[in-house]
Amino acid sequence: MNHCLYCDTFIQSEISWQKLFFPCVEPLLCKACLESLQPITGDTCEKCSRSLDGLSPEYIKGKMCTDCSRWEQDARWKGILEKNISLFIYNDFLKEILARYKFRGDHELAKAFAPQIGSALKSIHYDFLVPIPLSRERLEERGFNQSTSLATSAKLTTSDDLLIRIHSEKQSKKTRQERLAQDQIFQINSSSTSIKGKTILLIDDIYTTGSTLHQAAKTLKNAGAESIKAFTLARG
Repeated sequence: MNHCLYCDTFIQSEISWQKLFFPCVEPLLCKACLESLQPITGDTCEKCSRSLDGLSPEYIKGKMCTDCSRWEQDARWKGILEKNISLFIYNDFLKEILARYKFRGDHELAKAFAPQIGSALKSIHYDFLVPIPLSRERLEERGFNQSTSLATSAKLTTSDDLLIRIHSEKQSKKTRQERLAQDQIFQINSSSTSIKGKTILLIDDIYTTGSTLHQAAKTLKNAGAESIKAFTLARG
């Protein structure tokens, strides 16, 4: 019997001739939960996937949102992170799912998004898939890296040893200015594989201000990576 990973509702399998000959993976979220997710569609920022539909014109600069325009106008960050691809809008429903997944230890919820993540990453070229690392303290507290689990649940191979987090304070507690003013929060693992000239895809659960991903991308760029993109489940 298949039950929804989030609400535990029984998922009724539909029987058809097509399924008999072409079996597919059964959904892990019920219809109601799937319909509560908001896929990002329509016009989006070409850099961060933020939906531009309904956004006030004052927050749009050409084909980018004003946040990305500020990143690209700053000489320290211009071109550091090539692009972020996100799948869903960070609405109240997804916020609750990720809170239960990350902070209440419901590790199985990573599987709910495996089909979408696997499908999306098939069309993205990269040499290394690098999850945003947690500090040692945060990893011990949580028991798992949520970014790694999202990837491995989709049967993707990750390179967890490339980046090390050296700053343990929660970034969500800081303003954008405070995040950028602080010392670098990542460093390259000196014993890891060389990334010189390689294409890196960072993976994380949420893109909010973009500060964490830009910090990670800058560390990788300084170590010789040719191109860094990011993939996130949600765009806040």
